[in-house]
Amino acid sequence: MVKSAPAPLANRHQPSKVEGIKERSNFLREPLATQLLEDTTHFTEEAVQILKFHGSYQQDNRDNRVKGQEKDYQFMLRTRNPAGLVPPQLYLALDNLSEEYGNHTLRVTTRQGFQLHGILKKNLKAAIATIVKNMGSTLSACGDVNRNVMAPPAPFKNRPEYQYAWEYANHIADLLTPQSGAYYEIWLDGEKIITAEENPEVKAARQRNGTGTIIHNNEEPIYGTHYMPRKFKVCVTVPGDNSVDLYSQDLTLVVITNEEGELQGFNVFAGGGFGRTHNKEETFARVADEICYVDKNEVYDLVKAIVATQRDYGDRSDRRHARLKYLIHEWGVDQFRAQIEKYFGKSVAPFKPLPEFKYYDFLGWNEQGDGKLFLGISVDNGRVKDEGSFQLKTALRQVVEQFNLPMRLTPHHNIIFYDIEPENKPAIQEILHNCGILDDPSTIEPLVRHAMACPALPTCGLAITESERIIPSILDRLRTLLDKLGLQNEKFVVRMTGCPNGCARPYMAELGFVGSAPESYQIWLGGSPDQTRLAQPYIDKLHQNDLESFLEPIFVYFKNFREHQESFGDFCHRLGFDALREFAATYQPPTTSASKSRHRISIRDEVYAQLKEAAANRNRPMTELVNEALEAYFNNLSS
Repeated sequence: MVKSAPAPLANRHQPSKVEGIKERSNFLREPLATQLLEDTTHFTEEAVQILKFHGSYQQDNRDNRVKGQEKDYQFMLRTRNPAGLVPPQLYLALDNLSEEYGNHTLRVTTRQGFQLHGILKKNLKAAIATIVKNMGSTLSACGDVNRNVMAPPAPFKNRPEYQYAWEYANHIADLLTPQSGAYYEIWLDGEKIITAEENPEVKAARQRNGTGTIIHNNEEPIYGTHYMPRKFKVCVTVPGDNSVDLYSQDLTLVVITNEEGELQGFNVFAGGGFGRTHNKEETFARVADEICYVDKNEVYDLVKAIVATQRDYGDRSDRRHARLKYLIHEWGVDQFRAQIEKYFGKSVAPFKPLPEFKYYDFLGWNEQGDGKLFLGISVDNGRVKDEGSFQLKTALRQVVEQFNLPMRLTPHHNIIFYDIEPENKPAIQEILHNCGILDDPSTIEPLVRHAMACPALPTCGLAITESERIIPSILDRLRTLLDKLGLQNEKFVVRMTGCPNGCARPYMAELGFVGSAPESYQIWLGGSPDQTRLAQPYIDKLHQNDLESFLEPIFVYFKNFREHQESFGDFCHRLGFDALREFAATYQPPTTSASKSRHRISIRDEVYAQLKEAAANRNRPMTELVNEALEAYFNNLSS
């Protein structure tokens, strides 16, 4: 027997400070609007909370801190791009903004948007206005609302399920967009930019009531005065395609079609989420549960029912405990389903069988099914920049300017150009090759191809340690160790974050690094290559200098006892951590001279970048170049 839901949590606990800030904001207007006009470098904490809803975080570049002086305040802007769509006009505008106001880079996010870093407060309004006037938006890219709605980025024109995923990602993004006029009032002086006409079904669904999902006489009919307890993440995918990390989402819809390819409805998952806090066991990473099936004509009402359940019953007193995953964990799926049925107005249908989900990155040249091509370009850590001989930023701009191509950003911070005429392929390849960009995914180091890292230091205020800036050297060290152990062809999913909030989704990786202290990481093992199984914490604090000595026995055990073609993550999951620890405790490294411990020294980031580029240009290991340089240096000293 299913228990009835308790009273909404908002009525049972003292609400958090942020709840009061939202209540006093006049639907996301104040004190942001007033403080934007002030000649200061930053906002107060109250305004910062409201700024997030508008798509921006106030940050402090920790590299530039000077004792006794004001923090180096700057702002990150995040775009809202349902299903990752970036029209050519918008990309060129973002590229210009990164040069005029930003730090000369763009960052592809793991939710298929772009981030601009380094913007000053005095330039925020101009930057956001430019984005909106060029077919973009930053509204609800951050804050306690539905975030960017994800979908597989592959533009398969001959597979209708992929087109439905794009269509409904857009519609659900529109359904759950804040309705407050604050965004246009503040950033465009009230000018409402003309955009495509909203889908009539979406518009009707936003107002449709009768079951308690709508808050009447409110500027925000779905969200209400207090919006959501915390961020809410949605994706739409197709059977078998886990390019979206579907198990990590608050709400996932899986397109269900009939044999003729016609849309029938959606399978529904709910309750995934990764944000957690070290040493607080009440916070944890969690994968989504199977909930139900819903007919296509009722999908918006079911989405509203799930949102309303989290809106009304999610924890508004403890923000670390405010995500939907905790509600479903504590209630159980049956009680959660019973509550959404009350808001839905009737019973839901049972979940339909699905094929096994696989991870795809869609890199390289591909047919899109209508005679045209698409091209997936790997972007290391999502950072679009020009550095040395690798001129990715220049290459992307030239391709967009010459061929007016749209792009789709991927959930693994890569970029897809599509609608490419086959006769234009050689010219695009020439641009990429001239800029040092690879268009053949088989030439990409496998560990790099499947890795992800969050930005972390120096700008993220939550970062405990490095992530984006250190993962290239970490991957190099992993490859060196694997080669040494005879695992030259081995690849697995590596993800790294500078804190436990999990923005790069490390908790689904085969090898996850989660910042736990300066230069130290919690290590997670046992995720699957297709990101369908949660990893588990293996060690709480590993200093980065101890990486090789820690992983060597685990890799040796893997090499000696893996099953045929078994992946590293599957091996760790199958054997279990007790077996791994027992083997590591008794492991004795070979005593040959080739396996003696290697001395490690630290070098500056800019020197490392130059070294890596030189090694790539000469097709030689970095170690050889370092040894040659040092030998030459000491020879000069002695001569």
